[in-house]
Amino acid sequence: MLHPSYTDLINAVNSGVEPGEEPVVQSRYSIVIATAKRARQLIGGDEAMIPSYNKKPLSVAVEELYESKIKILSEEDSDEYEEETGETAKAAEDREAESAGELSESEQ
Repeated sequence: MLHPSYTDLINAVNSGVEPGEEPVVQSRYSIVIATAKRARQLIGGDEAMIPSYNKKPLSVAVEELYESKIKILSEEDSDEYEEETGETAKAAEDREAESAGELSESEQ
């Protein structure tokens, strides 16, 4: 059995959705795609947002998603974000990962 379960992940991702709004994630497929994409980012060198000592990238991605360290944006939200900030969601993730890395280095 997987922990957390798909149902737990879907609930965690949709926890910030206001009543009456459409949930961000409605299927297992969306969870699989999001975690696979994040795992590829980690393999590509992105900094993990949780302690990841001796864990596989997919396990880290699932845990980050479950702990709401990363956020799944709908296409509409992603487009709105780009219009408001002038940067892509990927660029924002990179910037946040850099600041998290700087904080952890300065705390040591």
